[in-house]
Amino acid sequence: MTANVAVETTPVTVPHLWNDPAQDIDTRVSALIDAMTVEEKVAQLFGIWVGASDEGGEVAPHQHDMEEAVDIETLLPAGLGQLTRPFGTAPVDPALGALSLMRTQQRITSANRFGIPAVAHEECLTGFATWGATAYPAPLSWGATFDPDLVRRMATAIGRDMRSLGVHQGLAPVLDVVRDARWGRVEETIGEDPYLVGSIGTAYAQGLQSAGVVATLKHFVGYSASRAGRNLAPVGIGPRERADVLLPPFEMVLRDGAAQSVMHAYTDTDGVPSAADEELLTGLLRDTWGFEGTVVADYFGIAFLKILHGVAGDWADAAAAALHAGVDVELPTVKTFGAPLLEAVSAGRVPEPLVDRALRRVLTQKARLGLLDADWSPVPPALADVDPDDPQALRGTVDLDTPANRELAREIAEQAVVLLRNDGTLPLARPRRIALVGPNGDEPTAVLGCYSFPLHVGVHHPQVPAGIDLPTLRDALEEEFPDAEITVVRGTGIDDGDTSGIAGAAELAARADLVVAALGDRAGLFGRGTSGEGCDADSLALPGAQQHLLDALLDSGTPVVAVLVAGRPYALGAATDRAAAIVQSFFPGAEGTKAIAGVLSGRVGPSGRLPVSVPRGPGAQPSTYLGARLAQASEVSNIDPTPAFGFGHGLSYTTFAWSDLAVDATERPTDGEFTLALTVRNTGDREGTEVVQLYLRDPVASVVQPVQRLVGYTRVRLAPGQARRVRVTVPADLASFTGRDGRRVVEPGELELRLAASSTDPRLTATVTLTGPERHVDHTRRLHADFTQSAG
Repeated sequence: MTANVAVETTPVTVPHLWNDPAQDIDTRVSALIDAMTVEEKVAQLFGIWVGASDEGGEVAPHQHDMEEAVDIETLLPAGLGQLTRPFGTAPVDPALGALSLMRTQQRITSANRFGIPAVAHEECLTGFATWGATAYPAPLSWGATFDPDLVRRMATAIGRDMRSLGVHQGLAPVLDVVRDARWGRVEETIGEDPYLVGSIGTAYAQGLQSAGVVATLKHFVGYSASRAGRNLAPVGIGPRERADVLLPPFEMVLRDGAAQSVMHAYTDTDGVPSAADEELLTGLLRDTWGFEGTVVADYFGIAFLKILHGVAGDWADAAAAALHAGVDVELPTVKTFGAPLLEAVSAGRVPEPLVDRALRRVLTQKARLGLLDADWSPVPPALADVDPDDPQALRGTVDLDTPANRELAREIAEQAVVLLRNDGTLPLARPRRIALVGPNGDEPTAVLGCYSFPLHVGVHHPQVPAGIDLPTLRDALEEEFPDAEITVVRGTGIDDGDTSGIAGAAELAARADLVVAALGDRAGLFGRGTSGEGCDADSLALPGAQQHLLDALLDSGTPVVAVLVAGRPYALGAATDRAAAIVQSFFPGAEGTKAIAGVLSGRVGPSGRLPVSVPRGPGAQPSTYLGARLAQASEVSNIDPTPAFGFGHGLSYTTFAWSDLAVDATERPTDGEFTLALTVRNTGDREGTEVVQLYLRDPVASVVQPVQRLVGYTRVRLAPGQARRVRVTVPADLASFTGRDGRRVVEPGELELRLAASSTDPRLTATVTLTGPERHVDHTRRLHADFTQSAG
């Protein structure tokens, strides 16, 4: 006889359907939506702007002149969609900031009945925008590298640092195509060509998201095409310019980079603000392109529908317009998507299914980030093995400026330096007396863009150190040329117009063996700089009295190497033809001055190429290399827009020969492809990198086309005497453009495929013909020319 034995078992906790990662995401999200009240639904559609505590306590609301005070106590029971910039609002030790965010997430999840945490987002345009994090080169320098793989590695490192502290979303990359270099945010862009912007932007999005951080594409769309280059000004473009110049980078990064979020632009196009443009945010982005991620508001952009655009009568109207158009999340804080939206839903002005549509996208993203899983933990990787009850012991334990990060920043900075002109002075031998003259010669922050933490946030906390090492150009030159006597004088400020020191600077220059003129910009925000958001220029003359200083140095009789550390290209007057050398660097980050010094000495072989044209005169704007025939110099206008140095230009310390062009066929149908091959040989005595650029010219088309446009590129690194055979397959789809009926078309006819060292330096040209009928293509068309390299 067997006795009955009672077996004690531990009950298994079965999660709610929405917490079960074994279920498909759609099922989980639908179940959660069905269980939520309208107040709980709306709470997921906005964020609050906070600042982490440097003592490790919970975050505190940040106040801005666009905001009313936020009462967290009243908000949290319904839940919270986002936390805005917990690390990027004030200087905070990274470990203690992570602890502060962790404790806040614990509070958020315990306060709402579903235990849903918030998405934490940060800026990451020049690196993780927090105190103590590596400052990488600005995006214009990414473009100058013509190296997507390198940018992908950088973005992966940035994303890894962000994710380690509990950040889920990054507000980058910027995919605006430069249309007018006077625009202050040129430094934040990748360049003036859609293909360059799209290919580099794709790499950035891939890298960031590979680390588990959502990439946010901005600004969708048209922000950079504002009239006269003014920030947040009306946009004067037609549908074809929008379709063929401004939209392709977004199309490419969404398709190839699988970016999970898009930020609408502030601007309006032909009277329709982007935040209220249903045709753009729903018709094109979602219905045509198939985007399934979230659309987030640019900061205060929904409120601007009432304040600036005048298309909404009250906050509820603004919320309704944005929600209807396809905006899912209000940033940076609750304004219109809070009480005004709830009242509008209650009154029947906004249907609840419209709220559900946005909510589904938000919750789907949270599910993909693991934020709805039953085993989700608020403890970030950086705090996994520490004692959270001893905050002060955490201080200084998280390093966001590691040697590996600095090495990566150095590599990008070096590849991004562009040698514009050289009469043989560079690389320098062993100069005995160097006069370092100019406002950027001894300024630590000269290398930083406006979205770097020290300039974006740190300037408001002058008592707090920068948190990272920022060697000046003086420091870098002293290290690079230890035997040289280096004398430093400002001569003038960046933009103060002071000419009192110019004569003395010229006298110093006359006594030196070499002059390094350190000129350019000061990044800032809203008029506090000469470059950056809200720091637009009325011309492309060097700011302040810098051109006067440069001219005086040129007259000193000593060879002048002009070094530009700037956020946009500037006309350089007589220096274009008289300087011994011109070196251009676009806010190259914390390792930037060492990179510049390395190029001057020859330790680094320059390989950067211009992502934007450098103008010959300061007033020939707006102009880019993408101009049609009527945009070129002519006998019927006294303004010559021909650049001093064109898009794609950049010199090396060696020479290259291009030869043996071969084309597989000169005729292909409009759905075919051409294969070209050429040999590139290093004919100099130094290792060097050539950038082979492929431009397409369509001489006769049904609508006006640019004279040429970039459709592909590849970097070719060669030892002295080495040769490589470069092959490129060019699909006919790359010849497509928006036709008269608004559809994208590939037309039969003759094309020129130009293999070039820059937009102004074609080396080999293949004339080919597309045959057969017109062919319409859509967003599924081929986007890339495929390059391969083999031994020459």
